[in-house]
Amino acid sequence: MIITDTHTHLYSNEFDEDRNEMIQRAIDAGVSRFFIPAIDSAYTHSMYDLEKAYPNTIFLMMGLHPTHVKDNYLEELQHVETELSKRKFYAIGEIGIDLYWDKTHLPEQQDSFRKQIQLAKQYKLPIVIHCREAFDEIFEILEEEKSPDLFGIFHCFTGNYEQALQAISYNMKLGIGGVVTFKNGKIDQFLNQIDLKHIVLETDSPYLAPIPLRGKRNESSYILNVVDKLSEIYNLSNEEIASITTENSKVVFGI
Repeated sequence: MIITDTHTHLYSNEFDEDRNEMIQRAIDAGVSRFFIPAIDSAYTHSMYDLEKAYPNTIFLMMGLHPTHVKDNYLEELQHVETELSKRKFYAIGEIGIDLYWDKTHLPEQQDSFRKQIQLAKQYKLPIVIHCREAFDEIFEILEEEKSPDLFGIFHCFTGNYEQALQAISYNMKLGIGGVVTFKNGKIDQFLNQIDLKHIVLETDSPYLAPIPLRGKRNESSYILNVVDKLSEIYNLSNEEIASITTENSKVVFGI
């Protein structure tokens, strides 16, 4: 059984004490593909070190996370462009808009999101979208930028059924992780109406650990709890869930 974690922050400081052991636990659990989103330039070297240590299992994205869009965001976007020109990445991400913590940089977040979508088109790469309390703002920009060469993943999807359909209409897969196991997560109530071909698995570790581990540090091996929940929702075996979602990830990332 090959499981793909399409979104995991393996370079996080929360893994400094046991990173290799944590990755090995995930590999032992069947997770053999890890896609690593960028946050900002401060994490780039850590990402490269991870890739060097696990060259056949770890695949990198490049991008500027919306919560790290500050007054110097144009410098950070220049870093993104420079790295993209030097080597291969598998997505532009994670990018988007986050209005949960701070609304003061909304114009900069919007500009950063647009510019990075355009970079994705230039490099023929998928985008991986971070959206928190910003569905309307995200959809507005996706509507402006929609085209056959715009595609990717709506990471950590937490919207309703109508928003799910709208995301899919922009050639986005839905990234499903620990939230699907939460009693108040709500996405489990309509997910069986969404064809599994639109779903990819993720953990967002070290964040959003699934039930029964909610509140603890998340790690990629816990994706098995997400597989269990989707198996229940879709009435398919764990192997079928793993196989279909891994194939979906290959459609997005090209590997």
